[in-house]
Amino acid sequence: MRRVAVVSRGVYTPVGRGFDATWAGLLAGRGAVQRISRFDPTGYPVQIAAQVDLEGDGPALYDALMDAVLAEAMAGIRLDRVAPQRVGVFLGNEAVRPPMAELVRRAAQRELPTVEELARYAPHWQTLRVAQAVGALGATATHATACASSGMGLGEAFLAVRRGEVDVALAGGVDVLVHPLMVMGFARLGALSTRNEDPGRASRPFDLDRDGFVLGEGAALVVLAAEEVAAQVGTVLGWISGYGCSSNAWRITDSPPDGRGAAEAMEAALRDAGRGPGEVVYVNAHGTSTRQNDMSEARGIRRALGAHADRALVSSTKSMTAHMVAAGGAIEALVALEALRQGIAPPTINLDRVDPDCALAHVPWVPAPIPQGVAISNAFGFGGSNASIVVEAP
Repeated sequence: MRRVAVVSRGVYTPVGRGFDATWAGLLAGRGAVQRISRFDPTGYPVQIAAQVDLEGDGPALYDALMDAVLAEAMAGIRLDRVAPQRVGVFLGNEAVRPPMAELVRRAAQRELPTVEELARYAPHWQTLRVAQAVGALGATATHATACASSGMGLGEAFLAVRRGEVDVALAGGVDVLVHPLMVMGFARLGALSTRNEDPGRASRPFDLDRDGFVLGEGAALVVLAAEEVAAQVGTVLGWISGYGCSSNAWRITDSPPDGRGAAEAMEAALRDAGRGPGEVVYVNAHGTSTRQNDMSEARGIRRALGAHADRALVSSTKSMTAHMVAAGGAIEALVALEALRQGIAPPTINLDRVDPDCALAHVPWVPAPIPQGVAISNAFGFGGSNASIVVEAP
C-alpha cells in the first residue's frame, strides 16, 4: 500500500487566521470564546461563542472562509505536475445556515432565489467550488456527519490516495455555527454552556465543573499526496497512516457511557496504521466539554489503549477554539500532527479539576513535551458517527 503524506495545509479558526497563527495561539493557551457579536444574543439562554474575524453571513461567509484556507493550502503547491484526473476533493460540510434577516426580507417581498443561490445552501457546494478552483477531475465526495464530517473527509481522502484512486487529494471542511438557529437549537437540547458572564471559562473539557460545549466556526483544507509524488507537489509535513470509523447506534445527542464507539474507531485506526496502543504518545481528543461525551471518550481511550492509556498525553483544543463542528476534525488532525513535529502537546485550558470519570494523562493549562511516537485525532459526531485518524511526523 502507498504511504500518504500531508504536503500542505490551510486553517482559519477563532484563535487565528492561518495555521501558524492558530498553532501559536493554542500553545499560548489563548481562548477565543466571547459574547456573540454576529447577531444580538440578548434574551437568548446562551450568548457566547467563538467567532472568526470575518464579516458576512450565510453562504458568503462560508465562501470567504473556504477561499482563505484554499489560498493558504495551495501556496507553493505544484498541481501542474499531476494529471487533473488524479486529483480528488473530499470535504466534510453540513448544510449552510441561512442569513435569517435577508431571507425574511426577501420572502416578504416575494423575491424568488436563483438556482445558484439555492445550490449554495447544499453541503456539497464547497466541494464543487474547491474542485473547480484547482481543476480537480478525480473523485469528489462530501461527508455530512455533524462533528465527524471533516474527520471523515480527511480519512476518506487518505484511503483514496492509498488505494491509488488519486495521487493528490484535498480534504477538510468548513462550518459556521454562530447562528440564531444553532444557538437556540443546541440550547434547547441542553448541550451548550450557559456561562454567559464568564465566556473565557466556559469551554472546559474533562473538567469536573463543565456544563456544555461552546459553538464555534472555522475552516481547514489539507493537501495529501502519495509518497512517490509528494516531493514534486509540495513539502512533506508528516504522514497519515491510519483511519478508523464506527457508529454508536445509541442516541443522537450523546455517546454510550462505556465509550465503545469511540474505542472501536481508535482501535480500527491503529490496526489500519499497523501500530500498537503502546506507540501512541498523544491524543487530540474530541473533548467537547459536555458531561456525557467527555466521559464516554475518556473511557473509550482507556478501552483502546489499555495499559498504555496513562502514558499518552491528552488535550482538547476545543477549550480554546470552541466546537467548529464540521470543520473541527480536519483542523484537530493537523494540530495533532504539528504536536508530533514540534514535540510539544498544546494544553486544555480551564481544566482545573479533572473529573474522576475522565482521568487520563491530561495536559492542563500549559503545553507539555511529548516523546517520539504516533498521535490519534478524534472526531465524534452527533448521531453517533465516529472518526479517528493516526498521524506520524516525517
